[in-house]
Amino acid sequence: MSGFGTVSIGEAARLSGVSARMVRHYEGLGLLPPVARTESGYRQYGDADIHTLRFIKRSRDLGFSMEEIAELVGLWHNRRRASSNVKRIAQKHLGELEQRIADMQSMRSTLAHLVHCCHGDARPDCPILDDLAK
Repeated sequence: MSGFGTVSIGEAARLSGVSARMVRHYEGLGLLPPVARTESGYRQYGDADIHTLRFIKRSRDLGFSMEEIAELVGLWHNRRRASSNVKRIAQKHLGELEQRIADMQSMRSTLAHLVHCCHGDARPDCPILDDLAK
């Protein structure tokens, strides 16, 4: 990305795919360096800010936590970083995702079994409610 100069928060939001509210939130968390302001106090975002917002958005899309994103942004800006630090964060997140997927597959299997066992008719007995009441 190049050549946008400085833009308003609305334009930065549009260019990065992040809402203006979230741009302010990320700035408040320190994920963006302090941005320039006009004489009347309006925020002005440069190319680097928009690039960072896109980085944050992509990280959020992959499910990284805000703490992990803060660490990743710091590593991204640190040209002397060790890629092993980045990989460690990604591997930890991948493990958490795999565990959540396994948990959800187990829930799905149990629920599918309960739905299959329920007659779904006018009778009051229901294995779904029986299981939930255990």
